[in-house]
Amino acid sequence: MENKKYKINNELSGIRLDKAIALQETDLSRVAIQRLLDEGNILVNEKKAKSAYKTQVGDEITIFKEKPKEIKLEAQEIPLNIIYEDDDILVVNKQKGLVVHPGNGNPNGTLVNAVMAYCKDSLSGIGGEIRPGIVHRIDKDTSGLLIIAKNDKAHINMSEQIKNHEVKKTYIALVRGNMKENKATIDMPIARSEKERTKMAVSKRGKRAVTHVTVLEKFEKFTLLQVIIETGRTHQIRVHLAEIGYPVVGDFVYSNGKNPFGVEGQMLHSSKLEFKHPITGQEMKLEAPLPEYFEKVLAELKK
Repeated sequence: MENKKYKINNELSGIRLDKAIALQETDLSRVAIQRLLDEGNILVNEKKAKSAYKTQVGDEITIFKEKPKEIKLEAQEIPLNIIYEDDDILVVNKQKGLVVHPGNGNPNGTLVNAVMAYCKDSLSGIGGEIRPGIVHRIDKDTSGLLIIAKNDKAHINMSEQIKNHEVKKTYIALVRGNMKENKATIDMPIARSEKERTKMAVSKRGKRAVTHVTVLEKFEKFTLLQVIIETGRTHQIRVHLAEIGYPVVGDFVYSNGKNPFGVEGQMLHSSKLEFKHPITGQEMKLEAPLPEYFEKVLAELKK
């Protein structure tokens, strides 16, 4: 287990221990925190404590985190829609419903399994054993462009470009509601939700998140948007659009997901990536067409 220690400050004092830990440890769910407490893997001043314990300034919290379960990666022949490839990078148009890398609940059948079968040993190792070559991610039900690094040098450079906001990411989204403004910038911080730990939410304690929105076409009850993100927070586009009253069609997490098209999962597509080639420095502009189901919905709306 990994050992982590920190002290309770004024901001975290006077509240339940489980809540204080949840605010500090955004990658731990309430269920996981309770399990760690029950197993004696969370200590307060080197002693076992209960979740209802009220924290005090100066309390030393020690957390023995569970190591992730080992996942045996297997190369799997899963179809890949390759947009660009050279000796350093691979850019794919990920289909909706495909998870990017293995994890709890998704041990195989992911993009990583497919890439391993295609690239064999030509993948960077920086992403770790379960994320070889993975530079960035998009959600399971978001389709579109994704960059895979074939070597460590390419991976390091691409990661720096993303960190420095030098990769321009453009998405197409169909949202519920008729957006009044033709252009808008959403600048709202995002953090893990305190109520539901599997969700993200707009929160003052979150990290800055900036989303630029342009209306492409308006329909009676729906709007087609071009979305460009400055930052890459988890679920950023979905959270921001739901927050301003225009949830992405089909999104069951940040709205009720109901729609007349029978679409399950958000209608969100990563349509364009602009970046510098990590080795040559060449300006890259890559595009992926909308999925067939997305085009059918738009055709139906235009009738």
